[in-house]
Amino acid sequence: MPLSEHEQRLLEQMERALYAEDPKFATSLQSPADRRGARRRSAIGVVGALLGAGLLVAGVAWSYVVVGVLGFVVMLAGTFFVVASVGRARRPVSTADAAGVSGASAGPVPGPSKAPRRGGFMDRVEERWRRRHEGGHDL
Repeated sequence: MPLSEHEQRLLEQMERALYAEDPKFATSLQSPADRRGARRRSAIGVVGALLGAGLLVAGVAWSYVVVGVLGFVVMLAGTFFVVASVGRARRPVSTADAAGVSGASAGPVPGPSKAPRRGGFMDRVEERWRRRHEGGHDL
């Protein structure tokens, strides 16, 4: 049975709080396949950046402007690929992404409040759980 929009937003909020509280632990919960894919994409990006740097140096050394520009573009693309794969590996997977729903149709997801928070992640979850079962639907 799929989650309702309200449950999806609550789950995304809890995931973000977990990543904010303990990103190392949250990253360790990812599947090994996700980490292998990120490592592979990073390696491809590094090879591309090095290849681009080599082309750039060769283009400058041989006075071939086209080769130098191509090398710069390849190096830039490889660097972007590395940064994007590292960012994707550390980003929490949202329930909207997992369900195949676009972010626009999933509704607005409130971000973390600017007010100082008391307690840790588990204290906030327990407090919400208590309020929910006492009849106050505070999220």
